[in-house]
Amino acid sequence: MQITRSSIDTQKGPADWFTGDVYIDAVAAPAGTSTFAAAAVHFTPGARTAWHTHPHGQTIFVTEGVGRCQREGGPVEELRPGDRVFFEPGERHWHGAAPTRFMLHIAIHQNDDAGSAVTWGEHVTDEQYAA
Repeated sequence: MQITRSSIDTQKGPADWFTGDVYIDAVAAPAGTSTFAAAAVHFTPGARTAWHTHPHGQTIFVTEGVGRCQREGGPVEELRPGDRVFFEPGERHWHGAAPTRFMLHIAIHQNDDAGSAVTWGEHVTDEQYAA
């Protein structure tokens, strides 16, 4: 058993990856033979990820607030606490907060053999977000 005390500061999400203000707290990092990672991602109202994919897919679990997500070609879906979304490996998608609500989710993903967990694309436009 290993207990890790909270010693990592909250990180502001990079503008290349997010629209709006997003804050990330590490939950789990790959160690030893494990390639899994998890983060608590805090979205301010209207904040969202850019389009992206994950080589082994991604699970998000909403814990607070109201959010939105969309896979490419699909409708924008509303998310509420307790909702869990699995994005398939290579499935292009985005997720974030509703326009007038904060949203917190736990994001879980697995790194590929090169150590990469995500491939980022362009930002989600206001029109895509509002669809």
